[in-house]
Amino acid sequence: MNVRRMLATAARVLGQLRHDPRSIALMLVAPSLLVGLFAWLFSDQDGVFDQFGGAILALFPFIVMFLITSITTLRERRSGTLERLMTTPLGKADFILGYALAFGLMALLQAVVTVSFAVGVCGLDVEGELWQLGLVAVVDALLGTALGLLASAFAQTEFQAVQFMPLLVFPQIILGGLFMPRDQMPDVLHAISDWLPLSHAIDTINAVTAGEEGWDVYGPLLVVVAFGVAALVLASSTLRRRTR
Repeated sequence: MNVRRMLATAARVLGQLRHDPRSIALMLVAPSLLVGLFAWLFSDQDGVFDQFGGAILALFPFIVMFLITSITTLRERRSGTLERLMTTPLGKADFILGYALAFGLMALLQAVVTVSFAVGVCGLDVEGELWQLGLVAVVDALLGTALGLLASAFAQTEFQAVQFMPLLVFPQIILGGLFMPRDQMPDVLHAISDWLPLSHAIDTINAVTAGEEGWDVYGPLLVVVAFGVAALVLASSTLRRRTR
C-alpha cells in the first residue's frame, strides 16, 4: 500500500462526488429523511421512536452507503477507469482504501447530519454521550461502505450490485434485533445473528441510547470494525480490473 496513491484516489473520488449532487444528497439527506419519516409515523405513540430510533440510526446509513459505494465502484470498472488506473503503479489496496477513505469522510458528515437531526429535530432520547452515538453511526456507515466495495468486486452490473442486498443486507436487518430482541430468537437464529455485523452495530447503538458504558459499548463496536476490515481485505484481494 502506498499512502500517497491512496490519498490521490480518495481526492479523485471526492472530486467526482462534488460534481454529483444527487449522490451527495442521497448520502447526507436521505438517512435523515427516513429517520424523520419513522419518527413522524410513530409520533402519536409514546416511547416507540425512543425504543427503535437508535436501531434505525444504525440501519439507514448502512443501507445508503452500501448502495452508493457498490454502484459507484462498479461504474469505475465498467467505464474502463479502473483498467486504466491499473496500468499505473496504483495497486488494488490503494484503490480500495482510497475509496474507503473518501466514503469514510462522507460517512462522517452523514453521521453528524443524521444524529443531529434525530436528536435535535425528532427528539430521540439518548442517555449516553452524543459523540458515542455519532461514532457508532460512522462505523456503521463504514461497514456499509466496506460491504459495498466487496459486493462491487463480484457484481458485473449495477443491477447485480443491488441484487446483493438480499444476500448481504436483508438477513442482517431481519436478524439484527430490530424486529425482535436477539435473546428472544430461536437458538439457531440467535447463533446466526452473532455472525452478522449489523447485529453488533445495533447492540452498540442500543447500549449508547440506554446510557451504558465501557465494554457494553466498545465490545460490539470492535466486532463491527473487525468485520469492516475483513470486508476491505477481501474486496482488495478479489477486485477485478474489468467487468466481462
